[in-house]
Amino acid sequence: MSSEPSQNGDVQPQKPLHELLSNTLVDIYVGEESNHYPLHEKLLCYHSPFFASIFYNKSNKSSRTKEFGLPELDDNVFALFVGWLYSRAIPSPEEERDIGPLLDLYFLASKLEIAALETEIVELVRAFYHNNETYPGLRRVQYVYANTEEDNVMREMMVGSVARYLTLADSIPEHWAKALKKNGQLSVDIIRSIQEWHLEARQVPDARDASVDRERNTFKGAVGFSAVEDGHSEMQDVKEEEEEGSEAETEHVNGNGVA
Repeated sequence: MSSEPSQNGDVQPQKPLHELLSNTLVDIYVGEESNHYPLHEKLLCYHSPFFASIFYNKSNKSSRTKEFGLPELDDNVFALFVGWLYSRAIPSPEEERDIGPLLDLYFLASKLEIAALETEIVELVRAFYHNNETYPGLRRVQYVYANTEEDNVMREMMVGSVARYLTLADSIPEHWAKALKKNGQLSVDIIRSIQEWHLEARQVPDARDASVDRERNTFKGAVGFSAVEDGHSEMQDVKEEEEEGSEAETEHVNGNGVA
């Protein structure tokens, strides 16, 4: 039997599904067309403190009507959640386009206060990029920044991956250079991520040491840092993942996002 953290942080054994299939159902209406999802109240509230605060609060109208609406939510995302709710399973991403729906499900899990689902999605996304030897693209990072706050686990995993990608590269891709110049928080977070590597001093070149023979970077007439920014990376074994269908994502980028 699997387990998950309780509200006080202790790990508790997870109740089996049959114990949570109560006779009482609640009606959840999702999206602009109010698609109807009748769900078992006990199951829903057991996993989601958000819904528990709604349906178990006697002063709340929804606790009497057993109805609640999520008109701003995409129906496909909620369908993924319902699938997880009854099966505790999420389809593993097979290609980059599968990451988008998983991120939307992650944001929903955060809204519904379901830490176990958040953790599961982070691990699926992490495994996808690692197993495919790729890195999150800029638009994925923008989307995560637009929909999360500081110290968010998905955000930290994404920016940690980007920190490794940029550190190992011979150059900074132009779109990343522009984003880093415009968004100070992303730049700070990348430095924070590198600091978490706890590198030994001998592993890091010392620009103050005159005894070290070093040549400045050159590329098409540029010398120094500009050559690093304008140069072409020679990393052939890893790459930044190109996202598909990103137009919908960039529309959600707000003040928290990466410009």
